Amino acid sequence: MKLLLTGFEPFLNNKTNPTEMIVNELHGQFINDYQIIGEILRVEFNISGKQFIKLLKKHEPDAIISLGLAAGRDRITPERIAINCNDGPVDNLGYKPNGERIFEHGPDGYFSKLPIYEIVESLKKHGLPAKISNTAGAYLCNNIMYHGLHYFEENGRKVPSGFIHIPASHQLAVERDIPSWSDADLIKGIQIAIACL
Repeated sequence: MKLLLTGFEPFLNNKTNPTEMIVNELHGQFINDYQIIGEILRVEFNISGKQFIKLLKKHEPDAIISLGLAAGRDRITPERIAINCNDGPVDNLGYKPNGERIFEHGPDGYFSKLPIYEIVESLKKHGLPAKISNTAGAYLCNNIMYHGLHYFEENGRKVPSGFIHIPASHQLAVERDIPSWSDADLIKGIQIAIACL
């Protein structure tokens, strides 16, 4: 089986993005009968969603976990819900959304199809702080989560799909006063999350 694991390029004042490092590290590995296919998404409202859908059609994955950086959070946080809204700061092309709907006729929200409770408990058992997050915000992370869930809903496919936010890496925290994790623990955390599928 194939698991599509996505991360993002650097954005805003983040000179690096640890999701990119994790995706590149896990690409090609096998975890719980899933071959990991790693892909990096752009941070551009008018492009990233289309890029993501193309990847879904190209790889036809049996599961999806998308990763995003939540600089300031101190633990790994699987997201509970994606909302049909784009908002937040400018993207990498300088575009700033203003609360517009992602899909005009889509539902207001979609719940994650990942085993988020099991992921959190498994991470804690392995000594890694984790909790469920009830908001993926309205920036590109939420946008990608919504795109994936909407795509499978529209196509009538039941595919484990959802989003996980991670803390900053030490590399990012050196320049900013934020909580951070080692690269090794970030990678281990996502390996544990994948093993829960």
